Order: sequence, then C-alpha cells, then structure tokens
Amino acid sequence: MIRYNPKIDEGLNQNQVNYRMKNGDYNYNSDIKTKTIGQIIFYNVFTLFNILNLCLGFLVFWVGSYKNLLFLGVVICNTLISIIQEIRSKRAVDKLSIISSVNATVIRESKSKVINIEEVVLDDIIVYKRGNQIIADSVIKDGIVEVNESLLSGEEDLIIKKSGDTLYSGSFVVSGKCVAKVEKVSINNYASKITHEAKYIKKVNSEIMKTLKKIIKVLSIVIVPIGVALFIKQYNLDKNITDSVVNTVAAIIGMIPEGLVLLTSTVLAVSILRLSKKRVLVGQLYCIETLARVDTICLDKTGTLTEGIMEVEDVIVLNEKYDYKKILSAISRELSDDNPTMDAIGRKFNKKTDFKCLEVEPFSSEKKYSSVTFKEGKYILGAPDVLDKSDNMKELIEKYSDNRLVLLKDKKTNIALILLKDKIRFKANNTLNYLRQEGIDIKIISGDNEKTITRIAKRVGFKNIKCIDMSLNKTNMNHQLVENYNVFARVSPSQKRDLIKALKNNGHTVAMTGDGVNDVLALKEADCSIAMASGSDAARNVSEIVLLNSDFDAIPNIIEEGRRTINNVERSSSLFLTKTIYATLLAIIFLFVPMDYPFQPIQLSLVSSITIGIPAFILALEPNKKRITGNFFINILKKSLPGGLTIVLNILTVMLVAKIFNLNEGIISTMAVILVAITGFILLYKICYEFNLLRKIMYIVLIIAFFSCIIGLPKLFELVLLKPIYVIFIVLVSILDVGLFNFISNICEKRLFKYKEKLIK
Repeated sequence: MIRYNPKIDEGLNQNQVNYRMKNGDYNYNSDIKTKTIGQIIFYNVFTLFNILNLCLGFLVFWVGSYKNLLFLGVVICNTLISIIQEIRSKRAVDKLSIISSVNATVIRESKSKVINIEEVVLDDIIVYKRGNQIIADSVIKDGIVEVNESLLSGEEDLIIKKSGDTLYSGSFVVSGKCVAKVEKVSINNYASKITHEAKYIKKVNSEIMKTLKKIIKVLSIVIVPIGVALFIKQYNLDKNITDSVVNTVAAIIGMIPEGLVLLTSTVLAVSILRLSKKRVLVGQLYCIETLARVDTICLDKTGTLTEGIMEVEDVIVLNEKYDYKKILSAISRELSDDNPTMDAIGRKFNKKTDFKCLEVEPFSSEKKYSSVTFKEGKYILGAPDVLDKSDNMKELIEKYSDNRLVLLKDKKTNIALILLKDKIRFKANNTLNYLRQEGIDIKIISGDNEKTITRIAKRVGFKNIKCIDMSLNKTNMNHQLVENYNVFARVSPSQKRDLIKALKNNGHTVAMTGDGVNDVLALKEADCSIAMASGSDAARNVSEIVLLNSDFDAIPNIIEEGRRTINNVERSSSLFLTKTIYATLLAIIFLFVPMDYPFQPIQLSLVSSITIGIPAFILALEPNKKRITGNFFINILKKSLPGGLTIVLNILTVMLVAKIFNLNEGIISTMAVILVAITGFILLYKICYEFNLLRKIMYIVLIIAFFSCIIGLPKLFELVLLKPIYVIFIVLVSILDVGLFNFISNICEKRLFKYKEKLIK
C-alpha cells in the first residue's frame, strides 16, 4: 500500500484523495448488514407450522366447514408478534455506533475544509480541538491535547497526548488543540473493531424458548406422517372426504401448542409494558426471563455503581485565617476547566463573591494544577503531592488515601485540603444487598486502577474483597480465576468479554451492566445485558435492557417481573401441553383403532378456550414473586402429563363403551368433549389451589360458560343432548378421574426427576 506523509500545513492534494477513495482507503461505514424487513417478514411467515396451519385451513375451507377455521386466529397473532420483535432487534443492531460525530476538519491543498467523516481518507491531516470526538485512529504531528478515553478504557483520568502519541477513535478532546495524521480508517479503527465484534444478533439464553423449540422440533418430526396416515385410515373407514378432512385437521391442530407461544409472547409483552412505566426499556421479550434466572451479575463501576461524577466529601482546613469557601466559590466561577474535580467543587461552592479576577491559568495534566489571580491575591488549586512535598503533606495524603485529594493554597500557605469521592448511585447499596439475599454472586469489573475500584467496592458494602489487576495477568481467563476473585481492575474490553465467557463456561447465567464503549463486547456476550441511558449510544444499542433513569435500583423490579412471568407462564403452559399430549397420543392410537376420531376442530376450540386459553391468560398475569426453582420443561411436564394421560384413558373408555353398546358418533363426540373438559377443570383446580377471589370467580364462570355452550349451542359445536344414563356414566368416570389424576401425578412427581437429565437433553 502506498503511504503519504504530507506536511501538516499542506495536507493531501485532490489526486491523492481520489486515489484513496478509489482504493477504499476512506472512513466508510463498516456496519454488518442485517436481514431486511422484507426478509424478516418472509422467514417468519413461511415457517413449517405456519405453512402446515395454512394448508389445514385451506383443506377445511375446501370442504366447506367454515366454522372450523377459528384456529387460524392464533396463528396470525403468533406471526405478527414474532415479526415485530425481530424487527426491533434488527433496528437495535443497525443503530450500534460509537462514532457520533458527523463532520471533521481536515487540511487539504493548504486549506482548511470541513467534510463528512466518511470522506476522511488514510493519511489525511486532521485538526482536533476541545469538544471534538476522535473519528479515526490518528498520530499527533503538532500540539498537545488532553483526552478522555473513559468510553474506551473505563478509566476516568484525563490523558495528555503529545506529538507522536496515538489518538484512538471514540475518545474525546477535553482541552488543547492538535494536528494529527490519520493512520487507520473504517474497520481498522480501534472503536470500529469493538463494534464490529459486537454486531451480531445474540442467541437468547431462554429456557422457555428452548422448551418451546424442543416441543416444536418433536412435533415437526411426527405431525405430518401421523396426519397423512390418519387421513388415509379415516377415509378408508367411511369413504367420506369431508369427515376425514375435518377429523384429521382436528387431530393435527390439537397437537400444535400454538396458544402456548401466543401466551408466552403476550405475557412477556405485558411485562415490558409494566417495566416501561418504571422507566425500564426492554429490547427483547425473553431477556426478562433470563435476568430472573441470573446467578451472577457483573457490574461496571463508572455509570453503574457510581454516577460518573465526583462530589466533595469534606474539607480539611489547614489555615483558619482564610475563608476557603469564598475563595473556592471565586475560583469555580472563573475557571472553565471541564473535569470531574472542578465540576464537584463548582457544585459545592457556588456562592457569589466580590473577588475581581486579573488572570486565569487553566488546569494542565502536565503541571497538575490551575490558578486564578485576583486583586485579593493568587490562589492555586491542584495535586497535593505536586504543590507540597513536605513530610506533613505526605502524612495527610496517606491518611486520606481513600479519597481523591485537591490542595488549595496561595503562593506560600496551604489553605485547605479538599476530599473528593465518586458519587455512589442512589440506593446502590440496597440493590446490592437485595441481589446477595437472592443468592446472586456479584462481581465488579472496571478499567480503573486497583486502588480506586477497591475503594468503591468498600463503599457499596463489599465484604471479603478479592481484587486482581488484570493488566498484570498474562494468563488466559480461566474458570478458577473468575471464581476466585470478585473485583477486577484494569480490565480491557476484550478481557471483560472473556471474563463473561469464562463465567458462562462454568455454568453460570450471567448479567452485565455497563455504560461505555469499553463494556460493549461484555454486554453482547452476557446472557442478559443492562445499560444506563446516561452512557454511550453503543452500550445502549447493544443491550437488551436500558435503565432510562440510569437508576440501578430498578434491577430488583426487573427480577421480580421476570419471576412473575416465568412462574405464571410455567403454570399456564402445563394447560397447553396437556392438550398437546392427549392430542398426540390419541392421534397415534386412532391410527390402529377401527373407529372415527371423536373430535372436530370447533369442539376442541371450545374445550381449549374455556379450560386452557382463558384461564391460562388470566393466571399468567397474576402477581408472583416466588423464587424460580427446577427446570422449566420438567416442571410443566409434571403438571401436564397427569391430565393428558387421564384424558386419553377417558377417551379409550368412551370408545370401548361405544363399541359395546353401538353408540352413534354424536353421543361419542359429546361424551368425549365433556370428559375432556372435566379433566381440564380438575387440572385447573390443582393449578389454582390455593384459591383467591379472582380464581374462584374465574373457575365458577368457566364451568357455567362451558355447560351453557354445550346445552345452549349444541348445533354450533356438533353436539347432542345426552340421555340420563350417559350423564350417570360421565359422573362416574369423572369421580374416578380424580383418583386417577392424583395417582398419575404421584408417579410423575417421583419418576420424572429420575430421568431429568435425559428429558432436558
């Protein structure tokens, strides 16, 4: 590659710029392209189950059984929710950016020009001054600047950059002016490398999602061959195409737990709305669940535990003859230094004074002090170890080593020692205590030095602090290191990511909070990432959760909302899985039973809506702060299997009685529907126990609604009125069902844990 070395007052000429642009050596947008909205819609609409449901709907429409098309409503709702959520994820990834500047000042052909940052080329001469963001990695050729690299490194201290030093993209110029030569552009920039590594849609660590996918995977393997075989069998049995299609469709849609997906999406969406009222922005549905399952949380210091600002904790008076408050008020009024120290002093001492300013000497990191000369005298503000090297001052520095110290003096006399400290976020201690009580391991990871981060850890209530300086750690991040320490100092962006990865490899579910560019890789790697709204755009855009008030105290609310969601979805999911279990088993059984499948789609819609759909949604929105225990799949299987098996045995009993007494299809279907509903009510009773007022009302209303439908609308649901003998039969079977249900429940409770590992896999 040809490199140019232009003079700083001349810069590149137009031919050189054209050559760079032609060869791609300019600061182009290096974003990774995500799927288009059209592609997202296509891939969510044309899924296996959607295609299957549409085919089933077409078949039902073809044979003219229009009332049996109601099941398509749930399919449409599921698809819309999936599309909306994926589009939201795409937009979050597309917005990920560190460089927020849009223009840059360059020297070209001996003239100063303001251009778009995407027009900056390799070897350009670029001018930086106070307030500018570094838009491309550059080497200073002339001048001195102080830069803030906290978004990149996590360190709050300002850094002096002189001729020959490198300016990293993503940092800011706090003071001074310089001329620099562009050394890297686009993807080769330091900041771009970080965002480039973070630009992917993260795989969500969700047990609920994994369980749903597991169920769908199994069903996708068996549903088509079972459906085809059942249709052939039904048609060969009675040679009626309409009945064969309707019965087969009923069997297949009963196997698909589409309502479960809709329930989960809806409940999580409600949780997002609830959290939004508490100023919490949730970017992905399932991250609420993930945070509720977290056992380890990694906290960035700046912006998370602290507000990223300093505050005056105390003032040690060294000479009582001076009114230090009046002097500091006058200094803060005259100095325009943009740094945490002066910001803290300015907030604390801001009274009006009659001091007349004659001269101002701004703060310099090289000198470590600033001064203001008034008519009343000259006063100096700076680092105590620089302004006074006496033993007495060394003792004071040692005594107050837990603070950041600033000395106020005149030409000869020390006036006061100002003690500064990082401002801890409101209720941060209470939040950390809550996390500890909930059994969540807390780790602090920061780019700051060991002394600073240890001081903060003490102030937020950390006990038995074990800190390690990661800049001195030459070994790879391993499982022992991440378990043995709870405070990590001088951690680079890549080390933060590796630390999260090591914790995950150890079997932990990890959350990460942060606000800077240096946190982006770790936020992306974490199972659940939380950003402060006051932080960088990059941190916010890469995180699933953003605390709009930058209030760390919102974490307990999110965890409790996640618990409510998981516990309630788990409880309601068992209702839906019950239908999938009995529908699948019956479909297989009726391949070999020389009788018609006893249900029609609209009958299953009635039973499912009253005993599953409506109660599932009501129960899923109840308050629930219970700690999450066990595996989601095992928990719902234990609750759903007894109901599913009981219903299968009921239907087989009905078919046996029908065969013996030669009952017609109307009686068989009606008895089957009623027994399925009664078993559903038994399961619902078990789930609702203990009953509160809402559950009592719901339970009674649902029973009344069901029997009103079968008595008042028999033609709509293809049912018949039963003779007393059949009613007595149903009552007897229902009584036996209670004992049978409890018997199967006890077996499931004892046996399922024995095969837990195999079932989970």
